[in-house]
Amino acid sequence: MIFEDQSAAIEKDSKKVGTTGDKIDLALLVDGLASEREQGITIDVAYRFFSTDKRKFIIADTPGHEQYTRNMATGASTADVAIILIDARQGILTQTKRHSYIASQLGIKNLIVAINKMDLVDFSEDVFEKIKSDYNEIIEYLPHNEDLNIEFIPISALDGDNILTVSPKCSWYEGSPLMELLDTTPIHKKESQSFRLPVQYVIRPHLNFRGFSGTIASGSISVGDEITVLPSRKTSKVKSIVSNDIKDLRPIGKDETVETIQTAFAPMATTITLEDEIDISRGDMIVKSDDIPKVSNHLGAMIVWMDEKPLVLNQNYVIKRATSVLNGAINSIEFKKNINTFEEINADMLELNDIAKCTISLDREIAVDPYHENRYTGSFIIIDKYTNSTVGAGMIVESIEGFAHLEEQKRVYTQAEIELNEFIRKNYPEWNCKVIS
Repeated sequence: MIFEDQSAAIEKDSKKVGTTGDKIDLALLVDGLASEREQGITIDVAYRFFSTDKRKFIIADTPGHEQYTRNMATGASTADVAIILIDARQGILTQTKRHSYIASQLGIKNLIVAINKMDLVDFSEDVFEKIKSDYNEIIEYLPHNEDLNIEFIPISALDGDNILTVSPKCSWYEGSPLMELLDTTPIHKKESQSFRLPVQYVIRPHLNFRGFSGTIASGSISVGDEITVLPSRKTSKVKSIVSNDIKDLRPIGKDETVETIQTAFAPMATTITLEDEIDISRGDMIVKSDDIPKVSNHLGAMIVWMDEKPLVLNQNYVIKRATSVLNGAINSIEFKKNINTFEEINADMLELNDIAKCTISLDREIAVDPYHENRYTGSFIIIDKYTNSTVGAGMIVESIEGFAHLEEQKRVYTQAEIELNEFIRKNYPEWNCKVIS
Protein backbone atom coordinates (compact mmCIF):
# COMPACT_ATOMS: atom_id res chain seq x y z
CA MET A 1 0.00 0.00 0.00
CA ILE A 2 2.90 2.33 -0.74
CA PHE A 3 2.01 5.36 -2.86
CA GLU A 4 3.48 5.43 -6.35
CA ASP A 5 5.59 8.53 -5.73
CA GLN A 6 6.99 6.99 -2.53
CA SER A 7 7.74 3.74 -4.37
CA ALA A 8 9.56 5.61 -7.14
CA ALA A 9 11.59 7.60 -4.62
CA ILE A 10 12.55 4.44 -2.70
CA GLU A 11 13.57 2.67 -5.90
CA LYS A 12 15.79 5.61 -6.82
CA ASP A 13 17.33 5.87 -3.34
CA SER A 14 17.89 2.10 -3.14
CA LYS A 15 20.45 2.37 -5.92
CA LYS A 16 22.36 4.97 -3.89
CA VAL A 17 22.14 3.86 -0.28
CA GLY A 18 20.21 0.57 -0.35
CA THR A 19 21.54 -2.56 1.36
CA THR A 20 19.55 -5.24 -0.48
CA GLY A 21 21.44 -5.46 -3.77
CA ASP A 22 19.19 -5.15 -6.81
CA LYS A 23 16.04 -5.33 -4.70
CA ILE A 24 14.17 -2.28 -3.42
CA ASP A 25 15.30 -1.47 0.14
CA LEU A 26 11.95 -0.95 1.85
CA ALA A 27 13.68 0.17 5.06
CA LEU A 28 14.14 3.51 3.31
CA LEU A 29 10.38 4.04 3.52
CA VAL A 30 10.71 4.80 7.24
CA ASP A 31 14.42 5.59 7.50
CA GLY A 32 14.29 8.97 5.79
CA LEU A 33 16.96 10.93 7.65
CA ALA A 34 20.33 11.23 5.94
CA SER A 35 22.13 10.00 9.05
CA GLU A 36 19.80 6.97 9.24
CA ARG A 37 20.62 6.00 5.66
CA GLU A 38 24.34 6.57 6.09
CA GLN A 39 24.55 4.39 9.20
CA GLY A 40 21.83 1.90 8.31
CA ILE A 41 20.03 2.40 11.63
CA THR A 42 16.78 3.91 12.86
CA ILE A 43 17.22 7.10 14.88
CA ASP A 44 13.90 8.93 15.00
CA VAL A 45 10.31 7.70 15.07
CA ALA A 46 8.62 7.52 11.66
CA TYR A 47 4.85 7.11 11.25
CA ARG A 48 3.20 5.42 8.27
CA PHE A 49 -0.49 4.81 7.66
CA PHE A 50 -2.25 1.86 6.00
CA SER A 51 -5.50 -0.05 6.30
CA THR A 52 -7.01 -3.47 5.69
CA ASP A 53 -10.61 -4.53 5.28
CA LYS A 54 -10.90 -4.89 9.06
CA ARG A 55 -8.76 -2.15 10.63
CA LYS A 56 -6.83 1.05 10.13
CA PHE A 57 -3.23 1.11 11.27
CA ILE A 58 -0.57 3.64 12.16
CA ILE A 59 2.92 2.14 12.21
CA ALA A 60 5.40 3.84 14.53
CA ASP A 61 8.84 2.64 13.42
CA THR A 62 11.01 3.17 16.49
CA PRO A 63 14.79 2.81 16.93
CA GLY A 64 16.42 -0.22 18.49
CA HIS A 65 19.69 1.28 19.67
CA GLU A 66 20.05 2.13 23.37
CA GLN A 67 21.17 5.65 22.49
CA TYR A 68 17.68 6.37 21.16
CA THR A 69 15.60 4.73 23.89
CA ARG A 70 13.77 8.04 24.47
CA ASN A 71 12.54 7.96 20.86
CA MET A 72 11.37 4.38 21.27
CA ALA A 73 9.43 5.29 24.43
CA THR A 74 7.81 8.23 22.62
CA GLY A 75 6.58 6.03 19.78
CA ALA A 76 5.33 3.28 22.11
CA SER A 77 3.46 5.61 24.47
CA THR A 78 0.28 5.61 22.35
CA ALA A 79 0.50 2.10 20.86
CA ASP A 80 -1.94 -0.78 21.27
CA VAL A 81 0.31 -3.52 19.86
CA ALA A 82 4.11 -3.83 19.89
CA ILE A 83 5.98 -5.90 17.30
CA ILE A 84 9.31 -6.87 18.86
CA LEU A 85 11.75 -7.67 16.01
CA ILE A 86 14.48 -10.21 16.75
CA ASP A 87 17.29 -11.11 14.34
CA ALA A 88 17.23 -14.91 14.02
CA ARG A 89 21.05 -14.96 13.75
CA GLN A 90 21.61 -13.01 16.99
CA GLY A 91 18.73 -14.07 19.22
CA ILE A 92 17.77 -12.14 22.37
CA LEU A 93 19.78 -8.91 22.72
CA THR A 94 19.80 -6.31 25.47
CA GLN A 95 17.68 -4.06 23.24
CA THR A 96 15.08 -6.87 23.07
CA LYS A 97 14.83 -6.81 26.85
CA ARG A 98 14.78 -3.00 26.92
CA HIS A 99 12.01 -2.70 24.34
CA SER A 100 9.91 -5.41 25.97
CA TYR A 101 10.28 -3.80 29.39
CA ILE A 102 9.39 -0.31 28.17
CA ALA A 103 6.46 -1.55 26.08
CA SER A 104 5.05 -3.43 29.06
CA GLN A 105 5.73 -0.49 31.42
CA LEU A 106 3.82 1.80 29.03
CA GLY A 107 0.75 -0.41 29.26
CA ILE A 108 0.96 -2.25 25.92
CA LYS A 109 -0.77 -5.59 26.52
CA ASN A 110 -0.24 -7.17 23.09
CA LEU A 111 3.28 -8.20 22.06
CA ILE A 112 4.05 -9.90 18.75
CA VAL A 113 7.57 -11.33 18.86
CA ALA A 114 8.58 -11.46 15.18
CA ILE A 115 11.74 -13.53 14.66
CA ASN A 116 13.05 -12.01 11.45
CA LYS A 117 15.67 -13.02 8.83
CA MET A 118 14.67 -16.66 9.03
CA ASP A 119 15.89 -17.02 5.44
CA LEU A 120 19.46 -16.58 6.73
CA VAL A 121 19.11 -19.59 9.07
CA ASP A 122 17.34 -21.82 6.49
CA PHE A 123 13.99 -21.43 8.28
CA SER A 124 15.25 -23.64 11.08
CA GLU A 125 12.57 -24.67 13.56
CA ASP A 126 15.26 -25.32 16.19
CA VAL A 127 16.48 -21.70 15.94
CA PHE A 128 12.92 -20.43 16.28
CA GLU A 129 12.15 -22.60 19.31
CA LYS A 130 15.44 -21.65 21.00
CA ILE A 131 14.70 -17.92 20.67
CA LYS A 132 11.13 -18.48 21.80
CA SER A 133 12.36 -20.35 24.88
CA ASP A 134 14.90 -17.62 25.68
CA TYR A 135 12.23 -14.92 25.39
CA ASN A 136 9.85 -16.79 27.69
CA GLU A 137 12.51 -16.59 30.40
CA ILE A 138 12.40 -12.77 30.46
CA ILE A 139 8.60 -12.47 30.59
CA GLU A 140 8.53 -12.91 34.37
CA TYR A 141 10.67 -9.75 34.74
CA LEU A 142 8.32 -7.55 32.72
CA PRO A 143 5.96 -5.22 34.62
CA HIS A 144 2.28 -6.26 34.64
CA ASN A 145 3.26 -9.49 32.84
CA GLU A 146 0.09 -11.24 34.02
CA ASP A 147 -1.91 -9.16 31.51
CA LEU A 148 0.37 -9.70 28.51
CA ASN A 149 -0.83 -11.42 25.34
CA ILE A 150 2.28 -12.68 23.48
CA GLU A 151 2.46 -14.27 20.03
CA PHE A 152 5.59 -15.67 18.35
CA ILE A 153 6.02 -15.75 14.56
CA PRO A 154 8.94 -16.60 12.24
CA ILE A 155 9.24 -14.20 9.30
CA SER A 156 11.49 -13.06 6.50
CA ALA A 157 10.51 -9.44 5.98
CA LEU A 158 12.77 -9.10 2.93
CA ASP A 159 10.95 -11.80 0.94
CA GLY A 160 7.53 -11.48 2.62
CA ASP A 161 7.51 -14.93 4.23
CA ASN A 162 4.69 -15.22 6.79
CA ILE A 163 3.72 -11.57 6.29
CA LEU A 164 0.50 -11.82 4.26
CA THR A 165 0.27 -15.59 3.90
CA VAL A 166 1.87 -18.57 5.63
CA SER A 167 5.11 -19.41 3.84
CA PRO A 168 5.61 -22.94 2.47
CA LYS A 169 9.22 -22.64 3.65
CA CYS A 170 7.90 -22.81 7.24
CA SER A 171 5.79 -25.95 7.00
CA TRP A 172 6.40 -26.57 10.70
CA TYR A 173 4.80 -23.22 11.69
CA GLU A 174 1.11 -23.72 12.49
CA GLY A 175 0.21 -20.15 13.43
CA SER A 176 -1.19 -17.20 11.47
CA PRO A 177 0.74 -14.78 9.23
CA LEU A 178 1.66 -11.38 10.63
CA MET A 179 -1.14 -9.39 8.97
CA GLU A 180 -3.75 -11.84 10.19
CA LEU A 181 -2.40 -11.49 13.72
CA LEU A 182 -2.62 -7.69 13.46
CA ASP A 183 -6.16 -7.90 12.11
CA THR A 184 -7.41 -10.27 14.80
CA THR A 185 -5.42 -9.31 17.92
CA PRO A 186 -7.97 -8.23 20.52
CA ILE A 187 -7.27 -4.66 21.60
CA HIS A 188 -7.81 -4.98 25.33
CA LYS A 189 -8.02 -1.36 26.32
CA LYS A 190 -8.38 -1.69 30.05
CA GLU A 191 -9.66 1.83 30.29
CA SER A 192 -10.71 3.30 33.58
CA GLN A 193 -14.43 3.79 34.09
CA SER A 194 -13.81 6.61 36.55
CA PHE A 195 -14.89 9.98 35.18
CA ARG A 196 -12.00 12.38 34.65
CA LEU A 197 -12.32 15.75 32.90
CA PRO A 198 -9.13 17.85 32.96
CA VAL A 199 -10.37 21.42 32.49
CA GLN A 200 -8.72 22.96 29.47
CA TYR A 201 -10.64 26.19 29.08
CA VAL A 202 -13.32 28.21 30.87
CA ILE A 203 -15.76 29.56 28.31
CA ARG A 204 -17.55 32.83 29.08
CA PRO A 205 -18.98 34.23 25.81
CA HIS A 206 -21.44 36.47 27.65
CA LEU A 207 -23.00 37.07 31.07
CA ASN A 208 -25.51 34.24 30.82
CA PHE A 209 -23.13 31.39 30.07
CA ARG A 210 -20.17 29.87 31.92
CA GLY A 211 -18.93 26.49 30.76
CA PHE A 212 -15.93 24.29 31.44
CA SER A 213 -14.36 22.67 28.40
CA GLY A 214 -11.97 19.79 27.95
CA THR A 215 -11.51 16.32 26.53
CA ILE A 216 -12.92 13.60 28.75
CA ALA A 217 -9.98 11.36 29.68
CA SER A 218 -12.07 8.44 30.93
CA GLY A 219 -15.55 7.47 32.06
CA SER A 220 -18.81 9.27 31.36
CA ILE A 221 -20.93 12.06 32.83
CA SER A 222 -24.67 12.79 32.70
CA VAL A 223 -26.86 15.76 33.50
CA GLY A 224 -27.68 15.78 37.21
CA ASP A 225 -24.54 13.92 38.30
CA GLU A 226 -22.83 15.27 41.40
CA ILE A 227 -19.27 16.36 40.72
CA THR A 228 -16.24 17.42 42.74
CA VAL A 229 -13.53 19.77 41.53
CA LEU A 230 -9.98 18.84 42.48
CA PRO A 231 -7.83 19.94 44.17
CA SER A 232 -10.23 22.53 45.69
CA ARG A 233 -12.81 19.80 46.57
CA LYS A 234 -15.74 22.14 45.72
CA THR A 235 -18.92 20.29 44.78
CA SER A 236 -21.86 20.92 42.46
CA LYS A 237 -24.17 19.19 39.97
CA VAL A 238 -24.02 19.06 36.20
CA LYS A 239 -26.62 21.47 34.83
CA SER A 240 -26.11 20.80 31.13
CA ILE A 241 -23.71 19.26 28.62
CA VAL A 242 -23.30 21.44 25.54
CA SER A 243 -22.81 19.81 22.16
CA ASN A 244 -22.59 22.75 19.75
CA ASP A 245 -19.82 25.28 19.14
CA ILE A 246 -19.83 27.80 21.97
CA LYS A 247 -18.07 30.35 19.79
CA ASP A 248 -21.25 30.75 17.76
CA LEU A 249 -23.23 31.98 20.76
CA ARG A 250 -24.38 35.58 20.60
CA PRO A 251 -25.15 37.65 23.71
CA ILE A 252 -28.84 38.10 22.85
CA GLY A 253 -30.25 37.68 26.30
CA LYS A 254 -31.31 35.03 28.79
CA ASP A 255 -33.64 33.27 26.37
CA GLU A 256 -30.82 32.08 24.16
CA THR A 257 -30.72 28.29 23.85
CA VAL A 258 -27.86 25.92 23.11
CA GLU A 259 -27.88 22.36 21.84
CA THR A 260 -27.39 19.98 24.74
CA ILE A 261 -27.00 16.25 25.28
CA GLN A 262 -27.75 14.13 28.32
CA THR A 263 -24.54 12.11 28.50
CA ALA A 264 -20.93 12.58 27.39
CA PHE A 265 -18.16 9.98 27.49
CA ALA A 266 -14.46 9.51 26.70
CA PRO A 267 -12.81 10.60 24.47
CA MET A 268 -15.33 13.35 23.64
CA ALA A 269 -14.31 17.00 23.74
CA THR A 270 -17.18 18.67 25.51
CA THR A 271 -18.37 21.61 27.62
CA ILE A 272 -20.35 21.24 30.82
CA THR A 273 -22.16 23.83 32.93
CA LEU A 274 -22.80 23.55 36.66
CA GLU A 275 -25.67 24.54 38.92
CA ASP A 276 -23.40 26.51 41.25
CA GLU A 277 -20.94 29.33 40.62
CA ILE A 278 -17.70 27.83 41.86
CA ASP A 279 -14.10 28.72 41.10
CA ILE A 280 -12.71 26.41 38.41
CA SER A 281 -9.74 27.15 36.17
CA ARG A 282 -7.48 25.45 33.65
CA GLY A 283 -5.60 22.55 35.20
CA ASP A 284 -8.36 21.55 37.63
CA MET A 285 -9.86 18.07 37.41
CA ILE A 286 -13.61 17.44 37.47
CA VAL A 287 -14.58 14.00 38.86
CA LYS A 288 -17.76 12.37 40.13
CA SER A 289 -18.36 12.89 43.84
CA ASP A 290 -18.81 9.16 44.48
CA ASP A 291 -15.48 8.29 42.85
CA ILE A 292 -12.83 10.71 44.09
CA PRO A 293 -9.15 9.81 43.57
CA LYS A 294 -6.39 10.57 46.03
CA VAL A 295 -5.13 14.15 46.01
CA SER A 296 -1.48 14.78 46.77
CA ASN A 297 1.51 16.93 45.90
CA HIS A 298 4.00 14.09 46.42
CA LEU A 299 4.18 11.21 43.96
CA GLY A 300 6.05 8.01 43.34
CA ALA A 301 6.64 7.63 39.60
CA MET A 302 8.61 5.69 37.01
CA ILE A 303 10.67 8.15 34.98
CA VAL A 304 12.41 7.76 31.61
CA TRP A 305 15.15 10.40 31.42
CA MET A 306 15.42 11.88 27.92
CA ASP A 307 18.07 14.57 28.11
CA GLU A 308 21.83 14.60 27.57
CA LYS A 309 22.11 16.71 30.72
CA PRO A 310 21.75 14.47 33.81
CA LEU A 311 18.90 14.79 36.27
CA VAL A 312 19.66 17.10 39.19
CA LEU A 313 17.93 16.10 42.42
CA ASN A 314 15.88 18.84 44.12
CA GLN A 315 16.21 21.16 41.11
CA ASN A 316 13.03 22.86 39.98
CA TYR A 317 11.45 21.51 36.78
CA VAL A 318 8.12 22.15 35.09
CA ILE A 319 5.78 19.15 35.35
CA LYS A 320 2.98 18.96 32.77
CA ARG A 321 0.20 16.45 33.49
CA ALA A 322 -2.91 16.62 31.24
CA THR A 323 -3.85 20.33 31.39
CA SER A 324 -1.98 21.00 34.64
CA VAL A 325 1.35 22.82 34.52
CA LEU A 326 3.15 22.81 37.87
CA ASN A 327 6.55 23.44 39.40
CA GLY A 328 8.14 20.35 40.86
CA ALA A 329 11.34 18.63 41.83
CA ILE A 330 12.64 15.07 41.90
CA ASN A 331 13.58 14.58 45.55
CA SER A 332 15.05 11.08 45.53
CA ILE A 333 15.67 8.03 43.36
CA GLU A 334 14.27 4.88 44.93
CA PHE A 335 16.00 2.65 42.41
CA LYS A 336 17.26 2.61 38.84
CA LYS A 337 16.34 -0.29 36.60
CA ASN A 338 19.17 -2.18 34.95
CA ILE A 339 17.37 -3.23 31.77
CA ASN A 340 20.07 -5.76 30.85
CA THR A 341 19.62 -7.80 34.03
CA PHE A 342 16.29 -6.38 35.31
CA GLU A 343 18.00 -5.61 38.63
CA GLU A 344 17.02 -2.63 40.78
CA ILE A 345 20.17 -0.70 41.60
CA ASN A 346 20.88 2.30 43.82
CA ALA A 347 21.52 5.62 42.06
CA ASP A 348 21.83 9.30 42.91
CA MET A 349 21.53 10.60 39.35
CA LEU A 350 19.86 9.76 36.06
CA GLU A 351 21.51 10.03 32.67
CA LEU A 352 20.14 9.81 29.14
CA ASN A 353 17.75 6.85 28.66
CA ASP A 354 17.85 5.75 32.31
CA ILE A 355 14.63 4.35 33.79
CA ALA A 356 14.05 4.75 37.51
CA LYS A 357 11.42 4.99 40.23
CA CYS A 358 11.59 8.43 41.82
CA THR A 359 9.91 10.56 44.45
CA ILE A 360 8.51 13.85 43.13
CA SER A 361 7.23 16.88 45.01
CA LEU A 362 4.91 19.45 43.39
CA ASP A 363 4.11 23.01 44.35
CA ARG A 364 0.40 22.19 44.63
CA GLU A 365 -1.86 19.16 44.89
CA ILE A 366 -3.25 17.25 41.94
CA ALA A 367 -5.65 14.34 41.53
CA VAL A 368 -3.54 11.19 41.46
CA ASP A 369 -4.37 8.30 39.12
CA PRO A 370 -1.79 5.49 38.82
CA TYR A 371 -0.69 4.98 35.22
CA HIS A 372 -1.78 1.32 35.08
CA GLU A 373 -5.32 2.45 35.93
CA ASN A 374 -5.49 5.50 33.66
CA ARG A 375 -2.72 6.10 31.11
CA TYR A 376 -4.07 9.56 30.23
CA THR A 377 -4.20 11.15 33.67
CA GLY A 378 -1.41 8.97 35.07
CA SER A 379 1.31 10.23 32.73
CA PHE A 380 3.30 13.45 32.64
CA ILE A 381 6.34 15.07 31.07
CA ILE A 382 9.22 16.92 32.72
CA ILE A 383 10.35 20.21 31.15
CA ASP A 384 13.53 22.18 31.80
CA LYS A 385 12.25 25.61 32.83
CA TYR A 386 15.27 27.40 31.32
CA THR A 387 15.59 25.69 27.93
CA ASN A 388 11.90 24.68 27.65
CA SER A 389 12.97 21.27 26.33
CA THR A 390 11.30 18.03 27.41
CA VAL A 391 13.86 16.21 29.56
CA GLY A 392 11.81 13.31 30.89
CA ALA A 393 8.55 11.38 30.81
CA GLY A 394 6.87 9.84 33.81
CA MET A 395 4.22 7.34 34.82
CA ILE A 396 2.56 7.82 38.19
CA VAL A 397 2.81 4.75 40.43
CA GLU A 398 1.32 6.07 43.67
CA SER A 399 0.66 9.05 45.86
CA ILE A 400 2.97 9.33 48.87
CA GLU A 401 1.36 9.97 52.22
CA GLY A 402 3.10 11.44 55.23
CA PHE A 403 5.71 13.21 53.13
CA ALA A 404 5.77 16.23 55.49
CA HIS A 405 7.90 14.21 57.91
CA LEU A 406 10.39 13.42 55.14
CA GLU A 407 10.52 17.09 54.19
CA GLU A 408 11.31 17.99 57.80
CA GLN A 409 14.12 15.44 57.84
CA LYS A 410 15.46 16.83 54.59
CA ARG A 411 15.40 20.40 55.96
CA VAL A 412 17.35 19.44 59.09
CA TYR A 413 19.86 17.43 57.09
CA THR A 414 20.38 20.29 54.66
CA GLN A 415 21.16 22.65 57.56
CA ALA A 416 23.66 20.12 58.95
CA GLU A 417 25.17 19.84 55.50
CA ILE A 418 25.64 23.63 55.32
CA GLU A 419 27.32 23.73 58.73
CA LEU A 420 29.64 20.84 57.86
CA ASN A 421 30.74 22.45 54.60
CA GLU A 422 31.46 25.70 56.40
CA PHE A 423 33.58 23.79 58.90
CA ILE A 424 35.54 22.10 56.08
CA ARG A 425 36.04 25.38 54.25
CA LYS A 426 37.51 27.10 57.30
CA ASN A 427 39.62 24.30 58.75
CA TYR A 428 40.63 22.16 55.77
CA PRO A 429 40.78 24.40 52.68
CA GLU A 430 43.38 22.09 51.10
CA TRP A 431 40.72 19.36 50.76
CA ASN A 432 38.99 21.45 48.09
CA CYS A 433 35.75 19.48 48.46
CA LYS A 434 32.29 19.70 49.93
CA VAL A 435 29.55 17.38 51.20
CA ILE A 436 26.45 17.07 49.06
CA SER A 437 23.24 15.21 49.85
